[in-house]
Amino acid sequence: MKLYLSVDMEGMAGIAHPQFEKEDKVIFREMYHQQVKWVIEGIQKSKVNDKITEITISDSHALGLHLSYNLLADMDERISLVSGYPRKDYMMSGLDESHDLAFFVGYHAGIGEQNGCIDHGYSARAAYNLYINGEYMNETTVNAAYAAELGVPVGLIIGDSGLETQLLEKGMMPWVSFVKTKDSLGRYAVKNRPRKQVREDTIAKVVEVLESDYKKLQLYQMKTPAELKIQFYNTAQADKVELLPGTTRHDGRTVSIVCQDMKTLINGIVGIVTLAGTE
Repeated sequence: MKLYLSVDMEGMAGIAHPQFEKEDKVIFREMYHQQVKWVIEGIQKSKVNDKITEITISDSHALGLHLSYNLLADMDERISLVSGYPRKDYMMSGLDESHDLAFFVGYHAGIGEQNGCIDHGYSARAAYNLYINGEYMNETTVNAAYAAELGVPVGLIIGDSGLETQLLEKGMMPWVSFVKTKDSLGRYAVKNRPRKQVREDTIAKVVEVLESDYKKLQLYQMKTPAELKIQFYNTAQADKVELLPGTTRHDGRTVSIVCQDMKTLINGIVGIVTLAGTE
């Protein structure tokens, strides 16, 4: 049995503003590893622990340089770490059909969610809105759709209340197990849940999912070929992206492109927002 963990930052307990990453790097990285450690504790407490042969972890925030190979190896010797950027498949690098189950850790609300901590979609400086086949998407659903294409279900998502609202209350992924790390009071304001509760909830949910009939979990499938449509923050960004072959300009800030599969689409998103930059 092989597990896959995609680990982001904005949905972690203790994080309210991206500036924290720059101002207190030591504590920031401690919290980053702390949440991963709780997931690993849950894995080790589960009845299927002995059946798990590999735990692939993708460092999926920014340049992917926040998780320590040595610290993760000390947690569990089955862990392999994907890090660095640029890389193909970005937040889902290293995932393939051999994996049985995926967990998304530290994920956050998508663009425009009221009371969503640091809400964005792949780039807080470029993408203003993100759609696939006309449907509003966030990082969670895009990544889940990519996993679904490989036949890998997403069993657990750990993140802020804004993401919980989108997935469960608004019905984007109402079937998924969720651990709430904090109540988001605004884009840069949160009420963090007590650490003991987040740790206990994380461990319990990991055990619950692993000991369930996870092979029957619903896949988040998208119809392909798929139209990827991105609304940018300004027209200069759209001007640059429009130069790519196969793109269609819809208005001042919106460009679309048709992708044959989710692998092409997920890499297209990262390439497009990188090209768009911050102008």
